[in-house]
This record gives sequence, structure tokens and C-alpha cells, in this order.
Amino acid sequence: MVRLCRWGSRSSDWWENGPLPRAVAGAGDRGAGGRRRGGGRDWPAAEGAGPRREALRTAMAAPRDRVAHLLRQLQRAACQCPSHSHTYSQAPGLSPSGKTTDYAFEMAVSNIRYGAGVTKEVGMDLQNMGAKNVCLMTDKNLSQLPPVQTVMDSFVKNSINFKVYDNVRVEPTDRSFMEAIEFARRGAFDAYVAMGGGSTIDTCKAANLYASSPDSDFLDYVNAPIGKGKPVTVPLKPLIAVPTTSGTGSETTGVAIFDYERLKVKTGIASRAIKPTLGLIDPLHTLYMPERVIANSGFDVLCHALESYTALPYHMRSPCPANPISRPAYQGSNPISDIWAVHALRIVAKYLKRAVRNPDDLEARSNMHLASAFAGIGFGNAGVHLCHGMSYPISGLVKTYKAKDYNVDHPLVPHGLSVVLTSPAVFTFTAQMSPEHHLEMAEILGADTRTARIPDAGPVLADTLRKFLFDLDVDDGLAAIGYSKADIPALVKGTLPQERVTKLAPRPQSEEDLSALFEASMKLY
Repeated sequence: MVRLCRWGSRSSDWWENGPLPRAVAGAGDRGAGGRRRGGGRDWPAAEGAGPRREALRTAMAAPRDRVAHLLRQLQRAACQCPSHSHTYSQAPGLSPSGKTTDYAFEMAVSNIRYGAGVTKEVGMDLQNMGAKNVCLMTDKNLSQLPPVQTVMDSFVKNSINFKVYDNVRVEPTDRSFMEAIEFARRGAFDAYVAMGGGSTIDTCKAANLYASSPDSDFLDYVNAPIGKGKPVTVPLKPLIAVPTTSGTGSETTGVAIFDYERLKVKTGIASRAIKPTLGLIDPLHTLYMPERVIANSGFDVLCHALESYTALPYHMRSPCPANPISRPAYQGSNPISDIWAVHALRIVAKYLKRAVRNPDDLEARSNMHLASAFAGIGFGNAGVHLCHGMSYPISGLVKTYKAKDYNVDHPLVPHGLSVVLTSPAVFTFTAQMSPEHHLEMAEILGADTRTARIPDAGPVLADTLRKFLFDLDVDDGLAAIGYSKADIPALVKGTLPQERVTKLAPRPQSEEDLSALFEASMKLY
């Protein structure tokens, strides 16, 4: 049977001659055309076409040079569309050089320990690591609360010497990062513990990195085009992250985000090398989160899941790295990240409203704590796209808005809020590239999609998101937090440098497209 792929190339039915030998076929469920299923989408498999099957069987028993020769012939004969052109690029002895898109993805995640009261083990962990001089990073609000006391009690019980840095800024800046870095350099610490939300954990990642690389300039590791985006090659000290919010998933990722004050935009550092050594996920800490903090944190989880699941597939991302150290942390959607994203979204749909409305609902808050980590595993390797790329200038250009339940002395649009306000417009825009996935997400969030048509996928998901946000008392769009149409050029300008994430959107966007998305987000309801 001969079929046409969606790029118009002919390819054979890869199952017509029976299964391949186990060493070639591998494991896993595959659908028609030999494409591996994963997370709701069909992923390119590494098998050859049916008519080539006997050649492969022969090759497996042939001398090595004959195997390489046959694989090169198969690679040249393979379908050359963007989805399939990588079919044989991973063959032994073949170089990926010359490819324009990637052919592989990598999963990197911190070790995770979950359990109510697990924070009490942190002192033993440091003792097991041989730590002698530990930096505990947190913020001034949290430093007065029981979770930080629990950590310090564990330090004392296990004879751990430590110093506290509690000057972490909620929504950190390059300046606040550098203050923490200076503290870390002076302290000559051999381990770090970050206790707090994403702001604290990200600050601690940066402090660990630059204290371990004292000759580096600050912009050396900052993402291009704002920084130089150099790969991290220095060894870092152990870092234990103890999240107290349920949103960023920073305990699982190699990403640290901050406001670059000179340009008034958010950027960050992205490297697998800076991910925490261990994440201690203790749901008891979530009981101290105020209503709007749990809501806005949950919106970050929501968008992490939505964006990573709809991101450009990894094998369509360019350029293909010449060296694996250059493969970005955000690689594009992939079959493993998809599983985590969908599971996290199901938890958000079931538990976020309960967690917001009842501060004593430990079941709901515990599940949201897990969902944050699940989504972190997904997006930490797949990436995010437009909601996050557009959120950075929304946070960075804040005028006078101060979110409820945040005890800060400066104007603040919480990260989760800045991300979710553009979500209806963004997913209306991206739906045409993967309408089935958008409808799947709408269904998970409660929409009845039984009679929905493919062209309606974007509006269906957008309306579902609007209802979800309305039920959780979210501000009515960008206008409600102080922006107007006159601010759109500045918002677009602040989005343009965010290529690390915006290029992972499944649909390319122009400046005019971004302007239209910001305008559509001025009012939600």
C-alpha cells in the first residue's frame, strides 16, 4: 500500500511485510504507517519502509561497513518532508551535520521527593552530601513563616552550618540576581537550599551558577539575543529546592527567569546544568498560600501544560545542534513531555478551583503541588511559547498595578496572571496548526466537544478558558491591569527578543500578529 504524507511525498505502509526484528522495531504502540503514538499525537518512528525490510534484515547480519552503506542509502531514499526527513539520521556512524532541523530530544529533570513533612529530611540530605557550609535562600515574607523554621530546625538537628539570605525579590530583576550572586560569592558555600516560589528558586540557581563561575560576566549565560547564551561548562554545587507555591515547577527545571531592567523585559538563563539536584515537594507548605497566590500560581501550571503540548514538535525545531551541549533546554513538544503536560492539565481542571476557594483543602492543594512538578517536567524539556513570550513585557512594563495578596513594596503583575491573560487570544491563533490537540485540551477543561468542528477548535478552547478564568475572578484583560491600545507597540517590542520561546510557537507570527494578539487580550469577557 502506498500513501502520501501531508507534505506530498510517497511513503509505503511500513507494516505491510510484518513486524521488524525486535532490535530494529523497538517497543511501544504504533499506529498505521509505523508512526509511534505518544501523548495524543503521532511521532515519527525510526523504522524503514516495508519494501526495504528485507534489506534491513540482511544488513543486521552483514559486516559493519555494509550496514553503514545500506543505512546511508536508506537515508537518501527516505521521505524528505520536515516531519520524516530525520528517519535514519540517528544511525550509528552518521553525522547530524548538515541537517536544518533537530532529530533528537533529551529529558532532564531534577530528582524529586514528594510527601507531607518531607522538608524535615533536608538536613540529612545535606549531611549525606557532605555539605559543611550551606546557603539558605528565601524571601522576607516567608522567612517569618513555619516552613523556613522547619528547614532551619533540620539544619540544627543535623549539625549543618548555614547562613540565611532573605533578600530575594518577588519577580526578580538583574539587580536582585546580582545582589544574591555577590552574597554567594562572598560565602564560598558548598551547597544551597532554596525555599520559596519560583522567584527564590530561580535566584538561587543564578547565585550557584555565577559563584561557581566567578570570572564570568553576568550576560555570559543570559539567553540570546539579550545575553551571550554561552553553554554552562563549570561544575555547580548541590542545590536543594523546596517549593512553597504550586506554579513555576522551578524545582524540576534548568531555567531561571528575571526582569532585565534596562530593557524592561523578562529574560533568563536556560541550561540543564543549573537544575536543582533535588526537589523536596511538601504539600503542607501550600496551606500558607493566600487565595490569589494559589490562583495565579495555578494559571502558570495551566499555561505550562497548554503551551508545551502545543509547541512546535522537536523534530521541526531549527537549527540542529552541531554538539549536544548546544541543544536547548526548550526543545519543542515530544512524546514524553506530552504525557506530563496532559496529566498536569487534568489535575488543574479537577483541583484548581477547589484549591483557590478552600484554603484548608489539603487534597486539592497537594494535587496542585504535584501538577506544578508534572508540568515542570513537561515544559522544562519541551518549552513554552506565545503566552509566556508575551507575558514578559506585560510584567516588565507594569505601571501601578499591585496584585491582591502579594505583600510587596513595588508594582507587580504576578507571573501566572501575566501569562494567562493572553491565553484565549493565543490559542485561537495557534489552533489551526493542531486543532485536534486544542479540542482535546478544551475537553479536559470541561467543554463538550462532541459536535465541535475542526475549524472551531480555537474559539472552543478560547471560550472554555474565558469561562474558567471568569469562575476564578481573573481581571478582565490587560486593560484591567493598566494597559491600553497605546501600550501595544511597547508590548510588541518587549516580546520580540523572546525568540527562545516565541519560535517554539507552532504558528509563526509577525509584529502585526503580535499587535493583534495584544489588542484581543485587552478585554477577556
